[in-house]
Amino acid sequence: MGVKIRPEKYLRYLNPTTLFTSKQRTKEILSANPNIIPHREEAKEVIVSVFDYNAEMLEEKKLTSINDCFQFKTSGHTSWINIDGLRKADVEAVCSHFDIHPLVIEDILSINQRPKLDEAENSIFCLLNMLYYNEEKHAVEQEQISIILAKDVVISFQEDAHRDVFTPLRKNLKTPHTKIRQRPADYLCYSLLDLIVDHYFVVMEKLSERVEELEEEVTRGNSTRSLQHITQLRKELIVLKRNISPVRDLLNGFLRTESELIEDRHLKYYKDVYDHIVQAIDLSDNYRDVMVSLHDLHINNVNMKMNEVMKVMAIVTCLLAPATVIGGIFGMNFDENVNFFHQRWGFYTAVSMMLVIPIVMLWLFRKRGWF
Repeated sequence: MGVKIRPEKYLRYLNPTTLFTSKQRTKEILSANPNIIPHREEAKEVIVSVFDYNAEMLEEKKLTSINDCFQFKTSGHTSWINIDGLRKADVEAVCSHFDIHPLVIEDILSINQRPKLDEAENSIFCLLNMLYYNEEKHAVEQEQISIILAKDVVISFQEDAHRDVFTPLRKNLKTPHTKIRQRPADYLCYSLLDLIVDHYFVVMEKLSERVEELEEEVTRGNSTRSLQHITQLRKELIVLKRNISPVRDLLNGFLRTESELIEDRHLKYYKDVYDHIVQAIDLSDNYRDVMVSLHDLHINNVNMKMNEVMKVMAIVTCLLAPATVIGGIFGMNFDENVNFFHQRWGFYTAVSMMLVIPIVMLWLFRKRGWF
């Protein structure tokens, strides 16, 4: 009877799409060369939103042209100009009108830039990444945001026009008599940074859930793809660590600045955000340590299973050794002076020895605690 081979039983553990995706993800994470200037595609859609406010009034506008936001430079109120979608001509026009240093334009249009803080005579520029967790891909996604703090104006540049983390801030701005409505532009800048850093913890909670699921999977030890899951999650933790660690230096720059754009009474708020990012960095280090432990635990589980298999094979080999020896002796081609070969009960005696000796060996192995 022929044996039917079912390749799907084994091929289900091998997903070529997953392999290529994993390689591509590694390339995205590790292929950052500062000597190569990446090409940024021009945004197809640019959305300009403006909140111009003080304690008594609020004016919210959606602008169709970049030039329409220039009037808020001298509006006499606090203005937040948010530009979703990056185009080189638009960035140059805004920076030129608001007297922003030309080097800032290069940083805004850069790709995979490290979070940083630059201080000029009449402005403070900071660049960092907003993080999101993709539930379908189980990956950490990042969006670069550039924030410029000038006199009575905060300008923010975002890459994606359809998502950000500033919805709570917009609600607070629309609510009369809130603290942010009564504070100047540096408090608005703090609010933007605070929301970005707070959302890091949302992403970390998702990663924490993945770590717990993976820990349970490795502890059960019944998954053949645990190592792949561990590797994938460790890559996402690299993305997390790379994005949040430099933010500590960025916020430290706000605390040490002597710029008149930052009021002394607001430094305590920046210190609070600094404490949050330090906590986030500590948590990311803890996640990394847990992943290293899970990797070691998985390897140990694999080795233990292999040891169990080798132990069983060694015991079987030992139990078959007496039968092999007895069968070899009685299977020799000469029988001179070996009268036992021709005894009536010789065959049954040999078979009995082949059974009794392994049973005695099993009893001895068990007594010594070898299995």
